[in-house]
Amino acid sequence: MTTLQPSPHALVRRAVGLLPACAGTWHVAAAQTERQTQLEAAPPRQCDAAVGSIVNDGPCYPGSGRRAVSLAPGLPLWPLALCAGLLPLIATLLAFALAVHLGLVPACNPFIDGCVSISRAARHDLPNHLFRALMLPAATLQGLVWLLAAHWLRQSLGPSCGLRAMALLGSLAAVALVLYASFLGTDGAVYRALRQYGTVVYFGFTCLCMLLLGGAVQRLAREQRVRLPQALVRLHVALACTLVALGMGNALVAALLGGEWKARIENVTEWWGALIFVLCFLALAALWWRVGLRVNLRSH
Repeated sequence: MTTLQPSPHALVRRAVGLLPACAGTWHVAAAQTERQTQLEAAPPRQCDAAVGSIVNDGPCYPGSGRRAVSLAPGLPLWPLALCAGLLPLIATLLAFALAVHLGLVPACNPFIDGCVSISRAARHDLPNHLFRALMLPAATLQGLVWLLAAHWLRQSLGPSCGLRAMALLGSLAAVALVLYASFLGTDGAVYRALRQYGTVVYFGFTCLCMLLLGGAVQRLAREQRVRLPQALVRLHVALACTLVALGMGNALVAALLGGEWKARIENVTEWWGALIFVLCFLALAALWWRVGLRVNLRSH
């Protein structure tokens, strides 16, 4: 029996007919390989740590529930916290230096000697005007920073009574600082009462805000919702604890001592407490800078 063999022309036609299928298969495999290479070479995904107007450019954690976004537009928030901390520091130090230069207060180291309070150093003449000019906008910035911090943490951790209290207490502390700075250097029993009320409320409520902030930042780092530098997390907690210890020490000294020593200890406590407030805002500015926190002012 004779077997029919295909002619050479038929074999060539079959080979030519298979070329499109082979080319299509090769293109699909090449596209898949290129896509895999792009995914492996791509930078870490960016996650949105705050839905709405405040966004975070930090990398996502697996299973965090945050959607991947591109680099967030908007204004960085860290300069706001930086100015909220530096303005009171500059106002206080300049007022004290001018008061010493004008002979209004003795030349000393108030952080150690406690020879003069912040209020006395900024009570009269040019130091008073300079202190007011810088402290009033600083109070506004501090109130805004506490509101933004509470909003950021609430969107990352969920709503809580502590974060709502932080926003309220921070706003009241800012109003108290405005009262204190506005009536500093004025005479009268009513004005004196307003200054004392402003000082007590500002220091007390800012201390509470620092405690709430330290606890919330520690929880945020523990739950790994956002990648936070551990050094800054520990710094916030340490500043809050130091401020509480300082206040307890001042209350103990006031109960045991009297006269000049009591006044000196109170002055030293006031200067160190104000410095801790400054460091808290500077630490918050560093934290916001590291996580890339931004605010988007565009309407949606």
